[in-house]
Amino acid sequence: MKKYYFGVILLLFFTNLFAQNNPFEISGKLISEDDQTPLEAATVYLQRVKDSSLIAYTITDRDGKIKLEDKTNDASANLYISYVGYQTYHKLVDLKKSKINLGTIQLQVSTNALDEIVVNAQPPITIKKDTLEFSVKSFETKKDANVEDVLKVLPGVEVAEDGSITVNGKPVNKILVNGKPFFGSDPTITTRNLSKDIIEKIQVVDTKTKAQAFSGEKGDNENKTINLTIKKENNKGNFGKLSAGAGTNKRYEFAGMFNHFDNDQRISVLAGGNNTNSPGFSFGEIMKMFGGNSIRFNSNGSFSVDGRSFGGGQGITTSRNYGLNYADKLGDGKDMSADYFYSKSSSNNNTIRERENILPDSRFFTKSNTSNYNDNDNHRANMEFDIKPDSTLLINVRPTFSYGTSETVFSQDESSFDESNVRTNDYSSNSVVNSISRNFNNDIDITKRFGSNGSFLRFSIENEIKTDTRKDFLNSVSNVYGDNPESTVRDQFADVSNKDNNFNSEIRYRIPLVGKKLFFDAEYNYQRNKSDNTRSTYDKDVSNNEFSNFNTDLSTDFKYINEQIRPELTLRYRTDIWDIRLGSSYVFRTLENQDGLRPELNVKRRFKNLQWRSNIEYKFSAKSRIELDYRLRNNPPRVNQLQAYRDVSNPLNIRTGNPDLKPTDIHQITLSFRSFDWQKGTGVFSFFRANFEDNRVVSKTTTDANYVRETTFANVNGNYTINGNVSFRKSVKIDSLRTLRFGANMSGNINKSINYNNGIQYASNVKSLDPSVDLRFSWKDVFEISPRYRLSFTRNTYDINAFKDIDFLYHAFELNTATFLPKHFEWRNDIIYNYNPNIAQGFQKSAWFWNATLAYSFLKDNATLTLKAYDLLNQNTNARRTATENYIEDSQSTVLTQYFMLSFSWKFNTLGPKGETRQGHFRRF
Repeated sequence: MKKYYFGVILLLFFTNLFAQNNPFEISGKLISEDDQTPLEAATVYLQRVKDSSLIAYTITDRDGKIKLEDKTNDASANLYISYVGYQTYHKLVDLKKSKINLGTIQLQVSTNALDEIVVNAQPPITIKKDTLEFSVKSFETKKDANVEDVLKVLPGVEVAEDGSITVNGKPVNKILVNGKPFFGSDPTITTRNLSKDIIEKIQVVDTKTKAQAFSGEKGDNENKTINLTIKKENNKGNFGKLSAGAGTNKRYEFAGMFNHFDNDQRISVLAGGNNTNSPGFSFGEIMKMFGGNSIRFNSNGSFSVDGRSFGGGQGITTSRNYGLNYADKLGDGKDMSADYFYSKSSSNNNTIRERENILPDSRFFTKSNTSNYNDNDNHRANMEFDIKPDSTLLINVRPTFSYGTSETVFSQDESSFDESNVRTNDYSSNSVVNSISRNFNNDIDITKRFGSNGSFLRFSIENEIKTDTRKDFLNSVSNVYGDNPESTVRDQFADVSNKDNNFNSEIRYRIPLVGKKLFFDAEYNYQRNKSDNTRSTYDKDVSNNEFSNFNTDLSTDFKYINEQIRPELTLRYRTDIWDIRLGSSYVFRTLENQDGLRPELNVKRRFKNLQWRSNIEYKFSAKSRIELDYRLRNNPPRVNQLQAYRDVSNPLNIRTGNPDLKPTDIHQITLSFRSFDWQKGTGVFSFFRANFEDNRVVSKTTTDANYVRETTFANVNGNYTINGNVSFRKSVKIDSLRTLRFGANMSGNINKSINYNNGIQYASNVKSLDPSVDLRFSWKDVFEISPRYRLSFTRNTYDINAFKDIDFLYHAFELNTATFLPKHFEWRNDIIYNYNPNIAQGFQKSAWFWNATLAYSFLKDNATLTLKAYDLLNQNTNARRTATENYIEDSQSTVLTQYFMLSFSWKFNTLGPKGETRQGHFRRF
């Protein structure tokens, strides 16, 4: 029976592989009927006559030319041409002909009456100026697909195993549902829990604030936002999922999400917990049960959701997480959204380090062992209100609250040795720290538009109040050996209080100079950050066994002030082809530190600096563009780098500030090019960036004969970093069932750093090259395989003879497979192989990391039973080597090891048609 079964599979494979597909080429030209101008970026697509499924599509070029090429065994098909604001063109074409010339097609301006003529003809891709829109039903996926599955098949979109998304080489940093946040816009919560069936369109735009979108400004061109539009008939009802699992080594996980949609009102509740270093919110079957960390997990065991820490420590983390999200329209011109998160986590980690420290005339070695236990308890609430009194005024308010407590138990043992392996000093410590943190932040944007040419006035204000109090118990012993041995014993208690009050205000006015093409912006910014940091340290009095002896040397009472005034002028020119921005600002900054215990060390410095920003973007067509960006920005030294306070908290590494430091000028040049051919499925994405720094602030350390270090700070010139990346993507649709995606990437980096070592200035040069290739073959409902190989070359060279040049080589191979046969079964394997031949003796040089899962779906695919094997070969390691200008370090810490887990999940969906809730009926989700 098995032989017959596999024989049928092989027969189907080769039958599909060699099925007769006739090539065709459709050409022509598209112009506007009213003014006879070419129409660029119109969508040209073919649909099958029998079921309206998509065969192929492309977009017109700048001259309105059409070129649609593909293969099919259909004898005829429906051809549609769609362009925003125009009537959709339709023609039944005979595909028996290999070449079809449509001639010149004149599109008529759309009217309501004409719009009613077109039925069942939704373009797969629509380009509306800066918005790229995909019709979800035009892209085939496996059954029961979620949003992430859809994103993986969209042209120009890449989804990594950890759930991170890029569009045409740009990272996605925000995901919205019907224009509103969905649990803080965390990608995996949204993409892995919303079904394809309820989504109508996926829109991609440059990331913008609400105020920028309202005023029509260009947003953040470095990041993208995805907006998921839910079908109107699926915007009322309930859906969600529950899952739980138990495994060997006392491993467990549970998670649940409930969603209630009622048109404008949306309520979502989630809960999760585990001791497998997972956020617990990503519920998709198989690899998604790992919570997005099955492969690209953090070696320290931590993770975050929209900037909120859910791990809070290193090693192995046990977490509990609960959340509530609410969004609603409160009336005409009034929208609101809010979410609340509670997270509790405990983490445990042990780390060993071996470091080779490089001096101009010698070397010494340090070995350390650290143990860290951390327990966190956090609450966070976010709210957002949009108020539109009329069509020209928007008030956006975004308050945020957070409260957290934590306890950290830390111990460390460190020893230093000379080149003859003779111990020169050692240090051991044990500490217990209990802390409480509170934070309130509120952002307000008020935007008023004038006329229809893009003129607006905006006033923004942001205020943040933070407090952090800590109780720190420390017991330490440090020993210095040699000719003059010395020992320092500390048994202390420190009462720490940090208070921050940050204020930032901005007013901006835009004046249109030439229609909607040339604008002048005037901006004024005022910023004031104030910090009160107090540390009261008490030594234990042996006579009464109480912490009552105030230690002035280890106590501080600082008041920091960073005040800035920044006027800015910007000229912006924008057309369909060009986008040019020229802007300059002048910064008046005051840095002040008041030392309540040592008033003679008070410091106050004033800086005046010019900043510049220019950006030029040119669109060759809707498919490709090039961008050149230059920035001159100024970073002042930190106040604690300026103050002459002598920090002796670590007696083996004493730090002192330098009040004569100058600000750092940073010149940054970026050149990027992006091109994607929709017809051929080919994309090229590249960037080049160079940073040159004047007066960079660096540490200046001297080491004595016993390797006790004294550190201060100094300015240096000559630092620069040059890096670049070229990525090529190719997607080939073999037939209606099978797709092949290929990717190649090359990144490089050149870094020159000027530093000090024992008072001697030197330069280090680091050059690295990282090529990688990846492949993804997908056979719908049958099989998927995705291999990836990455190689990393690094070379460190120095201009001082005492430092030896260093070469590093690193290999990484990944293989992800998925099998969907027999029916209702899904088997996935995620395999990683790492090889680091340069690691020191005693550390693991190579390791295989293999996760495997097998899932069975039943009850109409609403229930799933999953067997998961984590680290199947029991070789998981995070051994790594780090090289800097003056040391080489090998380290290894606690990682999650092998376990097996059986999980059960159940999903439900009562979203009904046309806003009707279908009680008691469950559909696939």
